[in-house]
Amino acid sequence: MQAQAVVATAPRQISYQTVQVPEPTATDVVLRVLHSWISNGTEGSFVRGERIQGDTPWTENDPSPFPHVPGYQKVGVVEWVGGEVHDIQIGEIVFATISLIDNMFYEYGGHISPAVTPRAQIWKLPDSVEPLAASGLVLTQVGYNVGARPPVQNGDAAVIIGDGLVGHWSAQTLRQRGARVMLLGKHDERLARWESEGGDRLVNITREDPLTAIMEWAPEGVQILADTVGTVATIESLYPIMRHDSHLVSAGFYGTEGAIDIQRMRAREMTLHTPAGWTQARMDATLALMEQGILKTLHLITHRFSVTEAAAAFDLILARREPCLGVILDWE
Repeated sequence: MQAQAVVATAPRQISYQTVQVPEPTATDVVLRVLHSWISNGTEGSFVRGERIQGDTPWTENDPSPFPHVPGYQKVGVVEWVGGEVHDIQIGEIVFATISLIDNMFYEYGGHISPAVTPRAQIWKLPDSVEPLAASGLVLTQVGYNVGARPPVQNGDAAVIIGDGLVGHWSAQTLRQRGARVMLLGKHDERLARWESEGGDRLVNITREDPLTAIMEWAPEGVQILADTVGTVATIESLYPIMRHDSHLVSAGFYGTEGAIDIQRMRAREMTLHTPAGWTQARMDATLALMEQGILKTLHLITHRFSVTEAAAAFDLILARREPCLGVILDWE
């Protein structure tokens, strides 16, 4: 069976081309993709050849992970349903994660249509959730996972390192749970998309010293520190303002530079959380918060490309030739 896909053919090289996919089985669903959302950090890392699997960095002893189809999130119209799938109907618009593919380094990928997808990787969308808004559901769930991990009491100070998508959704989740949030970043255009409320604070760390800003904002100390970027140096520089029994949530990619000094954390009896991946329960919870209007996505979309222009979309992300945040591939 043939499909169209976005293929990473070599480091930093993207092609939109015809590929082979397996024939669907009784437990699969096939959908015609409408929108797929690029995960700038994770997919950029895979396309650069920095990872061999999930959060595992590539080393010189590993094979080259090319060619492969990057990505893991999209929405589309159901066109075929396997005989053992009884709760999905042809014509429904659904969300899908990874889909099956042949003749690639990985036997699954995200940016592909028609997408042969196991039922376990399909989520039905509530009527009130716009398909485009849900096309980045896995990544939205990552932000939810970060914000949901640490215990929160009303008014606790939470500092988010990173003004990317995960940073925004982590901040939205923590604020909904009662925290007041400081968002640290380097990009004014990204920080401006944070819909801050009373008690929240934005800090561009290229102009302000974050430690000084935090001490002024939360003189009582910080209860939650969430790293969505992958910077051990920044984490450790902020230890002096962490409260006793505080929480560190680490969701960034550190490559081979992820060593954290546990002994320094013990001085404050800090708890370390390391969220990763997605689960049925967390995806369901994320969708529920989207339906309630608590987790918001559309205002974070900055660029939309036809899927035939996928190479330009990835060049935008990899070369950083202009500010970007949410980048969508439109398939129709």
